[in-house]
Parts: sequence; structure tokens; C-alpha cells
Amino acid sequence: MSHKITGPSNFYIRKLIRDLWKTKIKIWRKISKKLSNSRKERVSPNLYRINKKTKENDVVVIPGKVLGMGELDHKITIACLDCSKSAKQKIESSGSSLISIEDLLEQNPKGSGVKIFY
Repeated sequence: MSHKITGPSNFYIRKLIRDLWKTKIKIWRKISKKLSNSRKERVSPNLYRINKKTKENDVVVIPGKVLGMGELDHKITIACLDCSKSAKQKIESSGSSLISIEDLLEQNPKGSGVKIFY
């Protein structure tokens, strides 16, 4: 009988989960736990929902995939695991920035002012 791998099989996601957990900071550990869930349990919000729940200059972490239905009418910073092509175009056209979760971890190791989007 072989060892059954639980959690994500993608090497980069597994490495991200470990790096987030090693920080021992509450917000990064929450994101690590969300990423450890199955793919079905990850969030995949549309832009209209993100627009409705954020304010100008917010920094948002989305432990899942951003989808492109809707528009953004204010500038925010979005750190996500993945993003659809249409969402990426709309985010860039609104003046917002799209970065990876790893980049946000490097820029803000304490996690201050970061919101998790469930």
C-alpha cells in the first residue's frame, strides 16, 4: 500500500502553504489552512462581489481564483492564487494591482492591513 497524499498535489501550492505556516503569524496561518482545503472548498469570487465588499486602497488576499464577472470602480490590491484572463484585464484597466500571495508575503510579512476574502 502506498502513501496517499492529502491536500493539493501542485508543488508550488504545497510550498506556499508551508511558507505561510512557518511565519507563525495568525493571518498567514489562516490563509495556509484555506489553501490546504480541497479545490471545491476554495473561494472563487467574481469582481462584482469583490467590488461590493472592498473600499479604496484595500489589500485583499483571495485563497482561490478570481473570476471576471462584474467591474471594479476603485483601486485595490488583490493577491490571489489564480485569476481568469477577463478578470486580469478588468483589474488592470481599473488601476488596481494584481500580485501573487508570495509577493504579498514578502512585501508585508506581518500581514498588517490585509483582508482575507472568504
